[in-house]
Amino acid sequence: MSLSRRDFMVLTGLTTTFSAAAAVAGTREASAANSAYVFAYFTESPNQTAANYGLHLAVSTDGLNWQPLNQNNPVVTPTAGTLGLRDPFILRKQDGTFVILATDLNGTDFSQNNQYLHVWDSTNLTSFTGYRRVRMHGLNTHTWAPTAFWDQARGQYGIVYSANNGADVFMVNYTSDFRTVTTNQVYFSPGFGVLDGDVVVDGSTFYLYYKNLSTGLLYGARSGTGAPNSYTTYTSGLRQGNQMEAPLLIKDNSGSGWRLWGDSFSPVNNDFYAWSTSNVGANSWTALNQRTYTPPMNAKHGSIVGITSAEYSGLTARWGLPNWVRLKSSNFPDRFVRHANNLGRIDTYPMEPYQDQMWRMVAGLADGAGVSFQSVNYPTRYLRHYNYEIRLDVNDNTAAFRADATFSRVAGLSDSTWSSFRSYNVADRYLRHSNYVLRIDPISTATDREDATFRVTS
Repeated sequence: MSLSRRDFMVLTGLTTTFSAAAAVAGTREASAANSAYVFAYFTESPNQTAANYGLHLAVSTDGLNWQPLNQNNPVVTPTAGTLGLRDPFILRKQDGTFVILATDLNGTDFSQNNQYLHVWDSTNLTSFTGYRRVRMHGLNTHTWAPTAFWDQARGQYGIVYSANNGADVFMVNYTSDFRTVTTNQVYFSPGFGVLDGDVVVDGSTFYLYYKNLSTGLLYGARSGTGAPNSYTTYTSGLRQGNQMEAPLLIKDNSGSGWRLWGDSFSPVNNDFYAWSTSNVGANSWTALNQRTYTPPMNAKHGSIVGITSAEYSGLTARWGLPNWVRLKSSNFPDRFVRHANNLGRIDTYPMEPYQDQMWRMVAGLADGAGVSFQSVNYPTRYLRHYNYEIRLDVNDNTAAFRADATFSRVAGLSDSTWSSFRSYNVADRYLRHSNYVLRIDPISTATDREDATFRVTS
């Protein structure tokens, strides 16, 4: 979609969060108790059919591959202000509970001015209490993309957000309770426009990652105090894809590595990219292969926090894991299996209609030990082979259809941690893509094996 400068200034904006309740002196270090992660976000899709401006949650055990909760529906939605949110940020507070902050904006009208943030409290993210809007300033501008951190020296939390005081800057207010805040002041104004700040405290170093609006690249700055206007940029500019913003910095639960996420909004809206490093202070980020990670479907501008196994279990019990799957191509990891014009193929994510990539992987129609793929948006139709091509056809309940629509799930032919699918009734052939079109073929070459390997994800 076509974006003006003001539009792209907040189309996304990943923020980040504490990895552990036991983090010392407000650092976002991983605690040994944290074994999983939760991701907060809102949703959009290229044509906005998935647009939903409530708080969405997804969980992951590795911090890379995510399962949306509540069937990718919101778990809570604002009831005041614009009645919608963007850029949700989860912070684990010093007492181990959570606070959620979010931009007060329902939709994509970025010309709106709003001095407030949405705020909720939560003990374990299975319920949300104390909803309020907190006024951050009296300026005739926006209050976008909040992030927050514990400032031990002040004995308060800092809330940093994007605003405009004649220039695009980061503002900060300090608070003890996320109800009353100090007067706003400029936190970072490096002489060029900035957007989507993310502050992470690691030991005695404060890291601030941001988008430079002049270059369109993501950068990292650092400070020994975290005080306003104390940061110095230390990284080279980063970008994958085309137009990107919303850097999200997170320390691994293992405590021995870091990841940086960025949200792309052009040429197609809502795709995430990621980097990793073993030394966050060394300016040595490595782009991750998209085989490595799968963000939540349709997710935009979120935040990630480490959680315990008990919290993970509580979240999945309360909100439920997806009752659908997606199939990600091994050798084209930016593409997913979908139906189009009743044919099976792999297409680039994100896509419209987004439901075309969603499948219910059910017991095999011809053999319960196998699997069949039922379309989510056309539930009377299943993937089946016909003349070795994969089609999406209505289940006529004949023995031939049931057999054509049944596959045996086996270890991935090119990666045993992924999956391949052997035809039930033509047992020397496997589901694979060829020129992006799905079919069943005998498999003999390394390329064949790659084409026939998929990650079952959500």
